[in-house]
Amino acid sequence: MPKKKSGSRKKSERVKSKKKVMMLNRDIYDLGKHPSNLLMVCDQCHRVQKNRSFCYFCSSINQLAQCANCGKIKCMSKLGDCVVKHPKSFSTGLTMVGAICDHCEGFICHSKKCLSTHGCVCPLQDANCTECHRGVWSHGGRIFKCAFCESFLCEDDQFEHQASCQKLSGDDYKCGTCNRYGQFVCLNCKVSFCDEHVKRKGHKPVENSTPSCPKCSLPTKEVYTLSLSAKKYQYGKKVKDIQYEQHSSLSDANSSDEMSDSSQNQFFPN
Repeated sequence: MPKKKSGSRKKSERVKSKKKVMMLNRDIYDLGKHPSNLLMVCDQCHRVQKNRSFCYFCSSINQLAQCANCGKIKCMSKLGDCVVKHPKSFSTGLTMVGAICDHCEGFICHSKKCLSTHGCVCPLQDANCTECHRGVWSHGGRIFKCAFCESFLCEDDQFEHQASCQKLSGDDYKCGTCNRYGQFVCLNCKVSFCDEHVKRKGHKPVENSTPSCPKCSLPTKEVYTLSLSAKKYQYGKKVKDIQYEQHSSLSDANSSDEMSDSSQNQFFPN
């Protein structure tokens, strides 16, 4: 007979299962419409920036607080799950704030649900830009995700990255382990795979979905749905550089001849 589970063990298993579900549901959110990534205007300097507790430019506290988890500005639940009860009036502004998130730098309202779940569900955890390697605290703009490789991007580099994202790290479109052309591509690793080498041992593929990458376990995409490009090399002489060097050497020689003539005229006048 197996041993009976104690109450503390059952509770810890329930907490672990809830955390797993929350971490899986974290990627389902639309990052552009999430309350932690919305736009706000500072009260003092009137600059547009991401929803945050302190202004990125003038470091002033935003008086009109918006919850980064549920998105509400005014708490109207008089007898709800609020940590600070306010049965006679509604709470707005800083009276509604219960905490500040370390990941997205936004206000969290004093609701029990938001205070207990936002730390694990915040979509801006490890949201560092792949191009400039800046985090949420290092710039005042919003955070986006690449539509192809699903990596985080800041507001300055999103268009530059998406223009050069569909590019493989190899010289051709062939599979890395065999000589056949790959039918699946992982845009996070920039590697293509064939039908056989995209499979992993001990991993059951989900029906009606593309297999995951054997290296990073992210979902792959089919080649015919993308406009991929590989590395290109241009061989030959650099004609423009040679012409520029010749032109610069001739100009230097002419200038030196002129200087010598002028010096001779000074010492030996006609």
